[in-house]
Amino acid sequence: MSELKETTQNQNIVEVKNLVKYFPVRAGLLQRVVNHVKAVDDVSFAVRKGETLGMVGESGCGKTTIGRSMLRLVEPTSGSIQYEGRDILPMHGKELKDVRRHMQIIFQDPYASLDPRVPIGESVMEGLHIHNIGTRKERFDLMIDTLKKVGLEDYHARRYPHEFSGGQRQRIGIARALALRPNFIVCDEPVSALDVSIQSQVLNILKDLQKEFGLTYLFIAHNLSVVEHISDRVAVMYLGKMVELTDRDELFKNPLHPYTQALMSAIPSPNPKAKRNRTILKGDVPSPLNPPKGCRFHPRCPIADKICSEQEPEFREVLSGHHVACWMVK
Repeated sequence: MSELKETTQNQNIVEVKNLVKYFPVRAGLLQRVVNHVKAVDDVSFAVRKGETLGMVGESGCGKTTIGRSMLRLVEPTSGSIQYEGRDILPMHGKELKDVRRHMQIIFQDPYASLDPRVPIGESVMEGLHIHNIGTRKERFDLMIDTLKKVGLEDYHARRYPHEFSGGQRQRIGIARALALRPNFIVCDEPVSALDVSIQSQVLNILKDLQKEFGLTYLFIAHNLSVVEHISDRVAVMYLGKMVELTDRDELFKNPLHPYTQALMSAIPSPNPKAKRNRTILKGDVPSPLNPPKGCRFHPRCPIADKICSEQEPEFREVLSGHHVACWMVK
């Protein structure tokens, strides 16, 4: 895998430019639009071939909306999403269907993402049917092979979702995304609903599959320990904005944005006697209906200055490969 990353580190499989997604808020008898939830507001980044880009932030910061927008499961308000150099937002019909074969998603909830009326073998083969891949026997053989790659057995194909545990259901979700042999997979908090012991098994499966098939992941998560384990680079989101982006080791060694520093200080230490400097953020996350002017983090920032409440900081490269949006970082 290291060789793959070395040869493709400058090649981007997905590029997101100035992505915006506003959800309308309707009210009144005629259901007129009275406001917008600014879920994602002018976010740009790229995912390199063969890497895992971790994306972290508080609930409601726009992580899942970005992931779903990249697959057109949510239609962006504006911006550009390029897969291997082709903008997928103007695509429709067969052209979009062909691209979606190479871009898949693992959903957060392993209970809600499977149809309870369908045997899991049929769920895994559904994408193969839709894209007319192979004969019935070839699809069946590919389904069995995919189940085995995620740690399940061929007899599991005849069972229904309610007969599996949460960890097994998430393996089924991984198998369903893997069946089409995609290049890029959005992992939308795939381990957050699982026990800690099961989380490590699922994470190791994802890493093994990445090595075997040369997969590229956008890994969305809350747990920074999980992100540190699986990611190559990490992006930090806050209230619809990306505030920091850099290599994993650099981020955990030298977090620059005050919000990232607060997140890092909240990571539990294995040594209960170790002294730590906790950064306790005051106040609540502002509403995405009416985000603050200037830097969106300034109402809770311990080092905010006057300019932070007046002007929005530019998302800029302050060190080699280390991008941050903060007026206080020079």
